[in-house]
Amino acid sequence: MIRDTLAPRPLRIGVALVGVAGTLALAGCSTAATGATDAASTGSSSSQQSSGTSTAAATYKDGTYTAAGSYQTPETVEKIEVTITLADDVVTAVEVKGDPQASESKRYQSEFIGGITGEVVGKNINELSVDRVAGSSLTSGGFNKALDEIKVEAAG
Repeated sequence: MIRDTLAPRPLRIGVALVGVAGTLALAGCSTAATGATDAASTGSSSSQQSSGTSTAAATYKDGTYTAAGSYQTPETVEKIEVTITLADDVVTAVEVKGDPQASESKRYQSEFIGGITGEVVGKNINELSVDRVAGSSLTSGGFNKALDEIKVEAAG
């Protein structure tokens, strides 16, 4: 009877160790596969973007478009107005007007407005997605929302 109760113990430990080792091996494979997938998708994404924009005809109507964009700050919801002029899908002019509600937003909107022209003028509208301009990252979110509306309007 003692022999029966002791025999399963080593087997359980062995199975547990194999289970842990198998899990670690799979986790290592998963991380490597994810990194490879991320690198592959990043590379194909940018190559598709650049090849699609260089050979395709204009997809947006030339003209000047205006849209509003809003974004959340810790204090309030802020709004900006974005006006973009397009020619052959390229931004030829941009103007951003702010209406800051919080004093800190006034500073960030002002810095964003001062730096946005250099970030977008001369670039294809399909390649634009502003992340941070002159230290302002929240205002960029409002700009991107307005840009999305402008794309819809210019495509129609």
